[in-house]
Amino acid sequence: MFPQYDVIVVGAGHAGCEAAAAAANMGSKVLLITMNMQTIAQMSCNPAMGGIAKGQIVREIDALGGYSGIVSDKSMIQWRMLNKSKGPGMWSPRTQNDKMLFANTWREMLEATPNVDFWQDMVTSLIVSRGTIEGVITGMGQEIRAKAVVLTNGTFLNGVIHVGEKQFGGGRMGESKATGITEELVALGFETDRLKTGTPPRVDGRSLDYSKMEIQAPDEDIVGFSYLPIERIKPQQQRHCWIAYTNQEVHDILKTGFDRSPMYAGRIEGSGPRYCPSIEDKISRFAERDRHQLFVEPEGFNTVEIYVNGFSTSLPEEVQHAALRKVPGFENCKFFRPGYAIEYDYFPPTQLQYTLETKLVKNLFFAGQINGTTGYEEAACQGLMAGINAHNNAHGKEPFSLSRSDAYIGVLIDDLINKGTDEPYRMFTSRAEFRTLLRQDNADFRLTQKGYDLGIASQERLDNMLQKKAEVEKIKKVLQECSIGPEMIHDFLVSKNSAPLTEKTRAYKILLRPNINIEELVANIPQLKAEIGSLNPLSLQQAEIQAKYDVYIEKERELALKMSSLEDLIIPDSFSYDKLNALSSEARQKLEKIKPKTLGQASRISGVNPSDVQILMVFMGR
Repeated sequence: MFPQYDVIVVGAGHAGCEAAAAAANMGSKVLLITMNMQTIAQMSCNPAMGGIAKGQIVREIDALGGYSGIVSDKSMIQWRMLNKSKGPGMWSPRTQNDKMLFANTWREMLEATPNVDFWQDMVTSLIVSRGTIEGVITGMGQEIRAKAVVLTNGTFLNGVIHVGEKQFGGGRMGESKATGITEELVALGFETDRLKTGTPPRVDGRSLDYSKMEIQAPDEDIVGFSYLPIERIKPQQQRHCWIAYTNQEVHDILKTGFDRSPMYAGRIEGSGPRYCPSIEDKISRFAERDRHQLFVEPEGFNTVEIYVNGFSTSLPEEVQHAALRKVPGFENCKFFRPGYAIEYDYFPPTQLQYTLETKLVKNLFFAGQINGTTGYEEAACQGLMAGINAHNNAHGKEPFSLSRSDAYIGVLIDDLINKGTDEPYRMFTSRAEFRTLLRQDNADFRLTQKGYDLGIASQERLDNMLQKKAEVEKIKKVLQECSIGPEMIHDFLVSKNSAPLTEKTRAYKILLRPNINIEELVANIPQLKAEIGSLNPLSLQQAEIQAKYDVYIEKERELALKMSSLEDLIIPDSFSYDKLNALSSEARQKLEKIKPKTLGQASRISGVNPSDVQILMVFMGR
């Protein structure tokens, strides 16, 4: 019934969808197996993509040729660029999305992708022979063979849902948990543990009084995630979000349910996301605060369902309802469903290689929450990388990875496999030491050529990137060659509280002044307007960033080159750490467990300090 596949992807969440698309677009014959064809790419939690550091990841996925950026742009109901008051290394794009349109768009794009087949069933067993994956067995008993398998099981592995004192099996509210795979992997020698995540109540927007809330307006200038010319909504079509606040009365009511909270009663064993805590966790950890911010987010254009971001909880539903009704604007709110917590199996990611292939079983890959991450964006980028490498393994090609100076994706994977995680891992700009290099605006310059060479990024993407790069160079050249006399720009500089010129000055030098941006400079200088005024605004912005931050960019580039020298020092697979008594016992234990490929990787393992790295260099003959 089933042909021999190159790649089987188990699970059709954000990781699974990107994995299937990547492998298929590279030429593999792919089977995407999901327990429910109606929930492909479902936004299980908040109806949004991007945000701090996460927006950079979506841009990187898009630059490589993935689908998440396109889908997000086609389903957005609101666009915002966060952190614009800070430097460009911190700017982070974010979309609020139509939840149903997002999932439908993903499914349509997958169905339009040649080489992707679909099958609805639960995978209950793996076919492993002599340390190599050979396929899967489904709940209906089908044996399906493949050269590589990608597991993207999300929160479904032995998932347990908690609402107050009630608990029941499930991977999402209303959906069954997945069983069998954890037990098989443990029998093969894998370590496993439990994590927890949560979600807030969904409420009826018709029952809210928005006049008591703050409006969170969208940006007027919609840029979008994708570097392709996607048709996006017009600024006036965007939807507002709102901001509301809890108060002491809300907190007091929530506390009455603590004795029935699964978290406080010990019924939940797994660690929750520290950076996205439940509301009960917030009022316990930050007892000095008399209010907490709530983001009131529409779930789409054509629904009244509202996502109450910031009110994640697993308290009894009657306590949730009573407390939420004390929030200004929510006095008459009606629930569509209560918030809940979900506990699930994951596999500590130190058991993976940089390609996301497992160390124990050849051609078996893990991506997404199975690796201990949280967030659509973190899952999607892992799926993309796993799909690329599953294809490469299936066809005997070289592995593909990204370094910490290449992309946030590289930071994420490096963190996971070297440091592991005992709580849901979330990406932040602070995790990246090269964030001036890894900006959201230059992901195409960093990654599109790589994606094109892999066979994922299209010729159109490459051509767009090369044209943009040529425009940026032209803009910088014009700015460096154009001399501006004092009289030409006097009034403009005065209006910007900038010192008037006393002699002719290059436009490039004027642009370096604080409060001077390139669009205004071009608009006020006829020569600039004539030569570069008609070019793409994003090219103008890119040229300005490169000009103003050139010193910082160059410093980071030099640091990245220095650090990359350690990446060239390969540690032989046969290298034994047990004999190196000069190493700390913790370092020996961690190095033996993770078996880093290079000294650079070894230097980033928790518990390995600089003196340990020096000792390794000596014993390797350096």
